Amino acid sequence: MVGKDRAALLTPSQRHLVTRFGYGIDATLAQDVRRAGGAQAWFEQQLTRPGAFPDNAADEVRRWWPDLDRRPTDLWQGQIQEVRGGWEVMEDYGRWLLVRRIRTRRPVLEKMTEFWEGMLHVPVSGDAHFTWRADYGETIRRHALGRFDHLLAATTTHPAMLIFLSAATSTKRAPNENLGRELLELHTLGAGNFSEDDVKASSRILTGWHVDLWETWAASYVKEDHWTGTVQVKGFKDRNRKGDGREVTQDYLRYLAHHPLTAHHVCERLATKFVRDDPPQSLVRRLAKVYLKHDTEIAPVLRALVASKEFRTAGGRKLRDPSEDVVATYRALGVQVGRPSQGDSGANAMLWQASGLGLSPHAWPRPDGTPVRDDIWASPSRALGSMSMHWAMAGGWWPTADLRYREPSTWVPAKKPIRFKDLVDAVSRDLLHRPASKHLLETACLATGCRAKEQIDRDHGLYQWGFARLLAAVLDSPDHLAC
Repeated sequence: MVGKDRAALLTPSQRHLVTRFGYGIDATLAQDVRRAGGAQAWFEQQLTRPGAFPDNAADEVRRWWPDLDRRPTDLWQGQIQEVRGGWEVMEDYGRWLLVRRIRTRRPVLEKMTEFWEGMLHVPVSGDAHFTWRADYGETIRRHALGRFDHLLAATTTHPAMLIFLSAATSTKRAPNENLGRELLELHTLGAGNFSEDDVKASSRILTGWHVDLWETWAASYVKEDHWTGTVQVKGFKDRNRKGDGREVTQDYLRYLAHHPLTAHHVCERLATKFVRDDPPQSLVRRLAKVYLKHDTEIAPVLRALVASKEFRTAGGRKLRDPSEDVVATYRALGVQVGRPSQGDSGANAMLWQASGLGLSPHAWPRPDGTPVRDDIWASPSRALGSMSMHWAMAGGWWPTADLRYREPSTWVPAKKPIRFKDLVDAVSRDLLHRPASKHLLETACLATGCRAKEQIDRDHGLYQWGFARLLAAVLDSPDHLAC
Protein backbone atom coordinates (compact mmCIF):
# COMPACT_ATOMS: atom_id res chain seq x y z
CA MET A 1 0.00 0.00 0.00
CA VAL A 2 1.28 3.50 -0.80
CA GLY A 3 2.95 4.94 2.25
CA LYS A 4 3.76 1.52 3.74
CA ASP A 5 6.59 1.81 6.25
CA ARG A 6 9.66 0.83 4.28
CA ALA A 7 11.37 -0.41 7.43
CA ALA A 8 8.56 -2.94 7.78
CA LEU A 9 9.82 -4.94 4.80
CA LEU A 10 11.70 -8.11 5.55
CA THR A 11 15.36 -8.21 4.58
CA PRO A 12 16.31 -10.24 1.49
CA SER A 13 17.64 -13.12 3.62
CA GLN A 14 14.52 -13.14 5.76
CA ARG A 15 12.32 -13.02 2.69
CA HIS A 16 14.21 -15.93 1.15
CA LEU A 17 13.70 -18.15 4.19
CA VAL A 18 10.00 -17.45 4.71
CA THR A 19 9.26 -17.63 0.98
CA ARG A 20 11.02 -20.95 0.46
CA PHE A 21 9.28 -22.47 3.47
CA GLY A 22 5.95 -20.74 2.93
CA TYR A 23 3.35 -19.87 0.36
CA GLY A 24 3.99 -16.18 -0.22
CA ILE A 25 4.51 -13.23 2.09
CA ASP A 26 1.54 -11.24 3.24
CA ALA A 27 1.09 -8.71 6.05
CA THR A 28 0.23 -11.36 8.64
CA LEU A 29 3.27 -13.47 7.86
CA ALA A 30 5.58 -10.44 7.92
CA GLN A 31 4.10 -9.44 11.27
CA ASP A 32 4.61 -12.96 12.66
CA VAL A 33 8.26 -12.85 11.60
CA ARG A 34 8.84 -9.48 13.25
CA ARG A 35 7.08 -10.52 16.47
CA ALA A 36 9.18 -13.68 16.64
CA GLY A 37 12.35 -11.59 16.47
CA GLY A 38 13.33 -12.28 12.88
CA ALA A 39 13.10 -15.04 10.30
CA GLN A 40 15.43 -17.48 12.08
CA ALA A 41 13.53 -17.17 15.36
CA TRP A 42 10.26 -17.49 13.46
CA PHE A 43 11.52 -20.62 11.71
CA GLU A 44 12.56 -22.18 15.00
CA GLN A 45 9.13 -21.52 16.49
CA GLN A 46 7.50 -22.97 13.39
CA LEU A 47 9.55 -26.14 13.86
CA THR A 48 9.18 -26.62 17.59
CA ARG A 49 6.10 -24.64 18.66
CA PRO A 50 3.75 -24.26 15.68
CA GLY A 51 0.93 -23.90 18.18
CA ALA A 52 2.35 -20.48 19.06
CA PHE A 53 0.73 -19.30 15.82
CA PRO A 54 -3.09 -19.54 16.19
CA ASP A 55 -4.45 -21.08 13.01
CA ASN A 56 -8.21 -20.86 13.47
CA ALA A 57 -8.75 -19.23 10.08
CA ALA A 58 -7.09 -22.22 8.39
CA ASP A 59 -8.70 -24.83 10.61
CA GLU A 60 -12.25 -23.62 10.13
CA VAL A 61 -12.34 -24.29 6.38
CA ARG A 62 -12.44 -28.04 6.98
CA ARG A 63 -16.15 -27.62 7.73
CA TRP A 64 -16.72 -26.33 4.21
CA TRP A 65 -16.26 -29.84 2.80
CA PRO A 66 -17.88 -32.29 5.27
CA ASP A 67 -17.21 -35.38 3.14
CA LEU A 68 -13.56 -35.16 4.15
CA ASP A 69 -14.50 -36.31 7.65
CA ARG A 70 -16.93 -39.07 6.69
CA ARG A 71 -16.12 -42.71 7.40
CA PRO A 72 -14.64 -44.83 4.59
CA THR A 73 -17.77 -47.00 4.48
CA ASP A 74 -20.00 -43.96 4.07
CA LEU A 75 -17.80 -42.58 1.31
CA TRP A 76 -17.86 -45.89 -0.54
CA GLN A 77 -21.62 -46.18 -0.24
CA GLY A 78 -21.93 -42.66 -1.61
CA GLN A 79 -19.89 -43.68 -4.63
CA ILE A 80 -21.62 -46.95 -5.48
CA GLN A 81 -25.04 -45.38 -4.97
CA GLU A 82 -23.96 -42.52 -7.25
CA VAL A 83 -24.64 -39.95 -4.56
CA ARG A 84 -21.12 -38.53 -4.73
CA GLY A 85 -18.16 -40.02 -6.52
CA GLY A 86 -14.73 -40.51 -5.04
CA TRP A 87 -13.27 -38.08 -7.55
CA GLU A 88 -15.62 -35.38 -6.25
CA VAL A 89 -14.56 -36.02 -2.66
CA MET A 90 -10.92 -35.84 -3.67
CA GLU A 91 -11.53 -32.57 -5.51
CA ASP A 92 -12.79 -31.27 -2.18
CA TYR A 93 -9.56 -32.48 -0.58
CA GLY A 94 -7.49 -30.52 -3.08
CA ARG A 95 -9.61 -27.41 -2.56
CA TRP A 96 -9.30 -27.72 1.18
CA LEU A 97 -5.52 -27.89 0.91
CA LEU A 98 -5.35 -24.81 -1.31
CA VAL A 99 -7.56 -22.68 0.92
CA ARG A 100 -5.73 -23.89 4.01
CA ARG A 101 -2.41 -22.86 2.48
CA ILE A 102 -3.78 -19.40 1.70
CA ARG A 103 -4.93 -18.89 5.27
CA THR A 104 -2.38 -20.71 7.40
CA ARG A 105 -0.05 -19.06 9.89
CA ARG A 106 1.92 -22.32 10.17
CA PRO A 107 3.42 -22.54 6.69
CA VAL A 108 6.41 -24.68 7.66
CA LEU A 109 4.16 -27.44 8.97
CA GLU A 110 1.98 -27.08 5.90
CA LYS A 111 4.96 -27.11 3.55
CA MET A 112 6.47 -30.21 5.14
CA THR A 113 3.11 -31.99 5.11
CA GLU A 114 2.93 -31.26 1.39
CA PHE A 115 6.52 -32.43 0.92
CA TRP A 116 5.94 -35.81 2.59
CA GLU A 117 2.61 -36.32 0.85
CA GLY A 118 4.55 -35.89 -2.37
CA MET A 119 7.38 -38.26 -1.46
CA LEU A 120 5.28 -40.94 0.28
CA HIS A 121 2.77 -40.54 -2.49
CA VAL A 122 -0.79 -41.82 -2.63
CA PRO A 123 -2.54 -39.99 -5.47
CA VAL A 124 -5.95 -38.45 -4.89
CA SER A 125 -7.32 -40.34 -7.89
CA GLY A 126 -8.46 -43.91 -7.37
CA ASP A 127 -11.72 -45.77 -6.89
CA ALA A 128 -10.71 -47.44 -3.65
CA HIS A 129 -8.00 -45.62 -1.75
CA PHE A 130 -9.91 -42.33 -1.88
CA THR A 131 -11.91 -43.69 1.07
CA TRP A 132 -8.84 -43.33 3.30
CA ARG A 133 -6.96 -40.55 1.49
CA ALA A 134 -7.97 -37.60 3.70
CA ASP A 135 -7.03 -39.59 6.79
CA TYR A 136 -3.69 -40.41 5.16
CA GLY A 137 -2.97 -36.71 4.78
CA GLU A 138 -3.79 -36.11 8.44
CA THR A 139 -1.49 -38.96 9.43
CA ILE A 140 1.36 -37.31 7.57
CA ARG A 141 0.54 -33.92 9.10
CA ARG A 142 0.92 -35.39 12.61
CA HIS A 143 4.43 -36.65 11.80
CA ALA A 144 5.60 -33.99 9.32
CA LEU A 145 7.99 -32.27 11.74
CA GLY A 146 8.81 -35.33 13.82
CA ARG A 147 10.93 -38.40 13.09
CA PHE A 148 11.09 -40.05 9.71
CA ASP A 149 11.10 -43.57 11.18
CA HIS A 150 7.75 -42.84 12.84
CA LEU A 151 6.41 -41.28 9.66
CA LEU A 152 7.54 -44.24 7.54
CA ALA A 153 5.90 -46.76 9.87
CA ALA A 154 2.63 -44.81 9.93
CA THR A 155 2.42 -44.36 6.16
CA THR A 156 3.61 -47.79 5.00
CA THR A 157 0.92 -49.58 7.00
CA HIS A 158 -1.80 -46.98 6.44
CA PRO A 159 -4.91 -48.27 4.64
CA ALA A 160 -4.56 -45.71 1.83
CA MET A 161 -1.02 -46.88 1.03
CA LEU A 162 -1.95 -50.54 1.39
CA ILE A 163 -4.84 -50.14 -1.03
CA PHE A 164 -2.97 -47.98 -3.55
CA LEU A 165 -0.02 -50.37 -3.86
CA SER A 166 -2.06 -53.57 -3.67
CA ALA A 167 -0.75 -54.69 -0.30
CA ALA A 168 -4.24 -54.67 1.23
CA THR A 169 -4.91 -58.10 -0.26
CA SER A 170 -1.36 -59.47 -0.30
CA THR A 171 -0.98 -62.90 1.31
CA LYS A 172 1.70 -65.48 2.02
CA ARG A 173 0.36 -67.55 -0.86
CA ALA A 174 0.64 -64.66 -3.33
CA PRO A 175 2.72 -61.78 -2.00
CA ASN A 176 2.14 -58.64 -4.05
CA GLU A 177 5.43 -56.86 -4.74
CA ASN A 178 4.18 -53.33 -5.45
CA LEU A 179 4.53 -51.90 -1.95
CA GLY A 180 7.64 -53.91 -1.17
CA ARG A 181 9.34 -52.44 -4.25
CA GLU A 182 8.18 -48.82 -3.95
CA LEU A 183 9.06 -48.81 -0.27
CA LEU A 184 12.67 -49.46 -1.27
CA GLU A 185 12.85 -47.42 -4.45
CA LEU A 186 10.77 -44.33 -3.65
CA HIS A 187 10.40 -44.11 0.10
CA THR A 188 13.79 -45.20 1.46
CA LEU A 189 16.91 -46.54 -0.26
CA GLY A 190 16.44 -45.08 -3.74
CA ALA A 191 16.49 -46.56 -7.22
CA GLY A 192 19.32 -48.96 -8.04
CA ASN A 193 20.19 -49.62 -4.40
CA PHE A 194 18.48 -52.99 -3.93
CA SER A 195 18.07 -56.35 -5.65
CA GLU A 196 15.06 -58.34 -6.81
CA ASP A 197 15.63 -60.68 -3.88
CA ASP A 198 15.33 -57.66 -1.60
CA VAL A 199 11.99 -56.82 -3.23
CA LYS A 200 10.68 -60.33 -2.67
CA ALA A 201 11.73 -60.35 0.98
CA SER A 202 10.35 -56.85 1.49
CA SER A 203 6.99 -57.94 0.10
CA ARG A 204 6.89 -61.06 2.29
CA ILE A 205 7.54 -59.02 5.41
CA LEU A 206 4.55 -56.82 4.60
CA THR A 207 2.03 -59.66 4.17
CA GLY A 208 -0.77 -59.80 6.70
CA TRP A 209 -1.74 -56.11 6.58
CA HIS A 210 -5.24 -55.92 5.12
CA VAL A 211 -8.14 -53.66 4.31
CA ASP A 212 -11.64 -55.00 3.66
CA LEU A 213 -12.34 -53.74 0.15
CA TRP A 214 -15.88 -55.05 -0.05
CA GLU A 215 -17.98 -54.22 3.00
CA THR A 216 -16.44 -52.57 6.06
CA TRP A 217 -13.33 -50.90 4.56
CA ALA A 218 -11.75 -51.51 7.94
CA ALA A 219 -8.03 -52.06 8.34
CA SER A 220 -6.89 -55.26 10.06
CA TYR A 221 -3.99 -57.62 10.52
CA VAL A 222 -4.56 -61.27 9.55
CA LYS A 223 -1.90 -63.51 11.06
CA GLU A 224 -2.82 -66.42 8.85
CA ASP A 225 -1.85 -64.41 5.78
CA HIS A 226 1.64 -63.47 6.99
CA TRP A 227 4.51 -65.23 5.25
CA THR A 228 6.89 -66.87 7.72
CA GLY A 229 10.49 -67.88 7.27
CA THR A 230 13.84 -66.12 7.18
CA VAL A 231 13.85 -62.78 5.38
CA GLN A 232 16.79 -60.60 4.43
CA VAL A 233 16.85 -57.11 2.87
CA LYS A 234 20.29 -55.52 2.61
CA GLY A 235 21.68 -55.77 6.16
CA PHE A 236 18.35 -56.56 7.78
CA LYS A 237 17.80 -60.23 8.62
CA ASP A 238 15.10 -61.87 10.70
CA ARG A 239 14.06 -65.49 11.26
CA ASN A 240 10.46 -64.30 11.02
CA ARG A 241 8.94 -67.33 12.70
CA LYS A 242 5.85 -65.73 14.25
CA GLY A 243 2.51 -65.76 12.51
CA ASP A 244 2.03 -62.20 13.71
CA GLY A 245 4.44 -60.22 11.58
CA ARG A 246 3.70 -56.76 12.95
CA GLU A 247 6.82 -56.71 15.07
CA VAL A 248 9.09 -57.72 12.21
CA THR A 249 7.39 -55.11 10.04
CA GLN A 250 8.19 -52.37 12.55
CA ASP A 251 11.77 -53.59 12.96
CA TYR A 252 12.20 -53.68 9.19
CA LEU A 253 10.80 -50.19 8.66
CA ARG A 254 12.95 -48.85 11.47
CA TYR A 255 16.01 -50.42 9.83
CA LEU A 256 15.16 -48.86 6.47
CA ALA A 257 14.55 -45.42 7.99
CA HIS A 258 18.00 -45.48 9.63
CA HIS A 259 19.87 -46.80 6.60
CA PRO A 260 22.54 -44.42 5.22
CA LEU A 261 21.07 -44.77 1.73
CA THR A 262 17.70 -43.62 3.06
CA ALA A 263 19.38 -40.69 4.77
CA HIS A 264 20.91 -39.70 1.44
CA HIS A 265 17.66 -40.23 -0.48
CA VAL A 266 15.56 -38.17 1.94
CA CYS A 267 18.11 -35.38 2.25
CA GLU A 268 18.69 -35.14 -1.48
CA ARG A 269 14.97 -34.66 -2.05
CA LEU A 270 14.83 -32.05 0.72
CA ALA A 271 17.77 -30.19 -0.78
CA THR A 272 16.26 -30.38 -4.27
CA LYS A 273 12.98 -28.95 -3.04
CA PHE A 274 14.27 -26.27 -0.71
CA VAL A 275 17.69 -25.34 -2.13
CA ARG A 276 17.98 -25.94 -5.88
CA ASP A 277 17.45 -28.55 -8.56
CA ASP A 278 21.08 -29.65 -8.54
CA PRO A 279 22.04 -29.59 -4.84
CA PRO A 280 25.75 -30.19 -4.23
CA GLN A 281 26.41 -33.69 -3.01
CA SER A 282 28.55 -32.21 -0.26
CA LEU A 283 25.43 -30.55 1.15
CA VAL A 284 23.41 -33.76 0.85
CA ARG A 285 26.12 -35.69 2.71
CA ARG A 286 26.20 -33.11 5.51
CA LEU A 287 22.44 -33.23 5.88
CA ALA A 288 22.47 -37.04 5.86
CA LYS A 289 24.95 -37.04 8.75
CA VAL A 290 22.64 -34.78 10.73
CA TYR A 291 19.69 -37.04 9.92
CA LEU A 292 21.48 -40.14 11.21
CA LYS A 293 23.03 -38.41 14.21
CA HIS A 294 19.61 -37.22 15.36
CA ASP A 295 17.83 -40.55 14.98
CA THR A 296 15.91 -39.52 11.82
CA GLU A 297 14.48 -36.34 13.39
CA ILE A 298 13.48 -33.89 10.66
CA ALA A 299 13.82 -30.58 12.51
CA PRO A 300 17.63 -30.78 12.94
CA VAL A 301 17.99 -31.54 9.23
CA LEU A 302 15.92 -28.50 8.30
CA ARG A 303 17.94 -26.31 10.66
CA ALA A 304 21.16 -27.49 9.04
CA LEU A 305 19.67 -26.93 5.59
CA VAL A 306 18.67 -23.30 6.18
CA ALA A 307 21.98 -22.59 7.94
CA SER A 308 23.98 -23.79 4.94
CA LYS A 309 25.78 -21.49 2.53
CA GLU A 310 24.08 -23.34 -0.30
CA PHE A 311 20.64 -22.35 0.99
CA ARG A 312 21.60 -18.75 1.73
CA THR A 313 22.82 -18.24 -1.83
CA ALA A 314 19.88 -19.97 -3.52
CA GLY A 315 17.35 -17.14 -3.42
CA GLY A 316 15.19 -17.02 -6.55
CA ARG A 317 16.56 -20.34 -7.80
CA LYS A 318 13.30 -22.29 -7.57
CA LEU A 319 10.12 -21.99 -9.64
CA ARG A 320 6.77 -22.15 -7.93
CA ASP A 321 4.82 -25.22 -8.99
CA PRO A 322 1.18 -24.83 -10.13
CA SER A 323 -0.42 -25.06 -6.70
CA GLU A 324 2.18 -22.75 -5.16
CA ASP A 325 1.57 -20.18 -7.90
CA VAL A 326 -2.19 -20.22 -7.28
CA VAL A 327 -1.83 -19.89 -3.50
CA ALA A 328 0.85 -17.20 -3.70
CA THR A 329 -1.28 -15.17 -6.12
CA TYR A 330 -4.29 -15.20 -3.81
CA ARG A 331 -2.08 -14.21 -0.89
CA ALA A 332 -0.29 -11.45 -2.80
CA LEU A 333 -3.51 -9.88 -4.04
CA GLY A 334 -5.10 -10.15 -0.62
CA VAL A 335 -8.11 -11.99 -2.03
CA GLN A 336 -10.50 -13.02 0.74
CA VAL A 337 -11.93 -16.50 0.12
CA GLY A 338 -15.37 -17.28 1.50
CA ARG A 339 -17.23 -20.51 2.02
CA PRO A 340 -18.40 -21.85 -1.36
CA SER A 341 -22.10 -21.37 -2.03
CA GLN A 342 -22.20 -22.49 -5.67
CA GLY A 343 -20.29 -24.65 -8.11
CA ASP A 344 -18.03 -21.94 -9.50
CA SER A 345 -17.21 -20.32 -6.14
CA GLY A 346 -13.61 -19.22 -5.83
CA ALA A 347 -12.79 -21.87 -3.24
CA ASN A 348 -13.87 -24.47 -5.81
CA ALA A 349 -12.47 -22.76 -8.89
CA MET A 350 -8.91 -22.51 -7.55
CA LEU A 351 -8.56 -26.26 -8.07
CA TRP A 352 -9.32 -25.72 -11.75
CA GLN A 353 -6.77 -22.91 -11.78
CA ALA A 354 -4.06 -25.23 -10.45
CA SER A 355 -5.04 -27.92 -12.95
CA GLY A 356 -4.87 -25.35 -15.74
CA LEU A 357 -1.25 -24.64 -14.80
CA GLY A 358 -0.31 -28.31 -14.89
CA LEU A 359 -1.34 -30.13 -11.72
CA SER A 360 -3.75 -29.88 -8.80
CA PRO A 361 -2.59 -30.99 -5.34
CA HIS A 362 -1.37 -34.59 -5.21
CA ALA A 363 -2.99 -35.51 -8.52
CA TRP A 364 0.27 -36.88 -9.94
CA PRO A 365 -0.83 -40.31 -11.19
CA ARG A 366 2.38 -42.32 -10.69
CA PRO A 367 3.76 -43.66 -7.40
CA ASP A 368 6.87 -41.46 -7.64
CA GLY A 369 4.89 -38.42 -6.49
CA THR A 370 4.79 -34.75 -7.40
CA PRO A 371 8.18 -33.71 -8.84
CA VAL A 372 10.31 -31.34 -6.78
CA ARG A 373 12.48 -30.34 -9.75
CA ASP A 374 11.56 -27.25 -11.75
CA ASP A 375 12.10 -28.55 -15.27
CA ILE A 376 8.68 -30.15 -15.55
CA TRP A 377 7.01 -26.80 -14.80
CA ALA A 378 9.36 -24.57 -16.80
CA SER A 379 7.54 -24.71 -20.14
CA PRO A 380 5.93 -22.15 -22.48
CA SER A 381 2.48 -23.59 -21.77
CA ARG A 382 3.00 -23.19 -18.03
CA ALA A 383 4.16 -19.59 -18.51
CA LEU A 384 1.12 -18.78 -20.64
CA GLY A 385 -1.17 -20.46 -18.12
CA SER A 386 0.27 -18.44 -15.25
CA MET A 387 -0.01 -15.20 -17.21
CA SER A 388 -3.65 -15.96 -18.02
CA MET A 389 -4.46 -16.68 -14.38
CA HIS A 390 -2.63 -13.59 -13.15
CA TRP A 391 -4.46 -11.39 -15.65
CA ALA A 392 -7.90 -12.73 -14.71
CA MET A 393 -7.23 -12.26 -11.02
CA ALA A 394 -5.50 -8.90 -11.36
CA GLY A 395 -8.71 -7.58 -12.87
CA GLY A 396 -10.94 -9.44 -10.45
CA TRP A 397 -12.70 -11.02 -13.44
CA TRP A 398 -12.50 -14.71 -12.59
CA PRO A 399 -13.20 -16.36 -10.32
CA THR A 400 -15.62 -13.97 -8.60
CA ALA A 401 -18.19 -15.92 -6.59
CA ASP A 402 -17.62 -15.85 -2.83
CA LEU A 403 -14.40 -13.87 -3.21
CA ARG A 404 -13.52 -10.32 -2.26
CA TYR A 405 -10.82 -8.53 -4.24
CA ARG A 406 -9.02 -5.37 -3.27
CA GLU A 407 -9.91 -2.20 -5.14
CA PRO A 408 -7.33 -0.03 -6.99
CA SER A 409 -8.12 2.70 -4.46
CA THR A 410 -6.12 0.76 -1.88
CA TRP A 411 -3.01 1.39 -3.97
CA VAL A 412 -3.66 4.85 -5.46
CA PRO A 413 -3.68 7.81 -3.01
CA ALA A 414 -6.96 9.71 -2.77
CA LYS A 415 -5.80 13.31 -2.48
CA LYS A 416 -2.56 13.81 -4.35
CA PRO A 417 -0.98 12.29 -7.44
CA ILE A 418 1.97 9.93 -7.33
CA ARG A 419 4.71 9.32 -9.86
CA PHE A 420 4.26 6.07 -11.73
CA LYS A 421 7.69 4.79 -10.66
CA ASP A 422 6.75 5.33 -7.03
CA LEU A 423 3.42 3.61 -7.57
CA VAL A 424 5.19 0.58 -9.08
CA ASP A 425 7.52 0.50 -6.10
CA ALA A 426 4.58 0.68 -3.70
CA VAL A 427 2.73 -2.12 -5.50
CA SER A 428 5.88 -4.27 -5.53
CA ARG A 429 6.33 -3.73 -1.81
CA ASP A 430 2.71 -4.59 -1.20
CA LEU A 431 2.44 -7.67 -3.44
CA LEU A 432 5.99 -9.02 -3.26
CA HIS A 433 7.31 -7.46 -0.06
CA ARG A 434 10.32 -6.12 -1.90
CA PRO A 435 11.24 -2.84 -3.65
CA ALA A 436 10.66 -2.64 -7.38
CA SER A 437 13.71 -3.48 -9.44
CA LYS A 438 14.76 -1.54 -12.52
CA HIS A 439 13.57 -4.43 -14.69
CA LEU A 440 10.18 -4.51 -13.01
CA LEU A 441 9.71 -0.78 -13.60
CA GLU A 442 10.63 -1.19 -17.26
CA THR A 443 8.16 -4.07 -17.58
CA ALA A 444 5.42 -2.08 -15.86
CA CYS A 445 5.99 0.88 -18.21
CA LEU A 446 5.67 -1.41 -21.24
CA ALA A 447 2.60 -3.15 -19.86
CA THR A 448 0.68 0.03 -19.01
CA GLY A 449 2.06 2.60 -21.45
CA CYS A 450 2.87 4.90 -18.53
CA ARG A 451 6.13 6.84 -18.21
CA ALA A 452 8.24 6.46 -15.07
CA LYS A 453 7.70 10.08 -13.97
CA GLU A 454 4.08 10.31 -15.09
CA GLN A 455 1.70 11.54 -12.39
CA ILE A 456 -1.05 9.09 -11.42
CA ASP A 457 -4.22 10.11 -9.57
CA ARG A 458 -7.80 8.84 -9.21
CA ASP A 459 -8.75 10.41 -12.56
CA HIS A 460 -5.92 8.80 -14.51
CA GLY A 461 -6.79 6.05 -16.99
CA LEU A 462 -4.54 3.61 -15.14
CA TYR A 463 -6.77 3.93 -12.10
CA GLN A 464 -10.02 4.11 -14.05
CA TRP A 465 -9.57 1.06 -16.27
CA GLY A 466 -5.98 -0.10 -16.60
CA PHE A 467 -4.81 -1.06 -13.12
CA ALA A 468 -4.99 -4.78 -13.87
CA ARG A 469 -2.15 -4.31 -16.34
CA LEU A 470 0.15 -3.13 -13.58
CA LEU A 471 -0.84 -5.87 -11.14
CA ALA A 472 -0.46 -8.56 -13.81
CA ALA A 473 2.96 -7.24 -14.78
CA VAL A 474 4.11 -7.60 -11.18
CA LEU A 475 2.62 -11.09 -10.83
CA ASP A 476 4.15 -12.23 -14.13
CA SER A 477 7.61 -11.16 -13.03
CA PRO A 478 10.28 -13.60 -11.83
CA ASP A 479 10.02 -11.86 -8.46
CA HIS A 480 6.64 -13.57 -8.01
CA LEU A 481 7.04 -16.79 -9.99
CA ALA A 482 10.41 -17.64 -8.47
CA CYS A 483 11.04 -18.28 -4.82
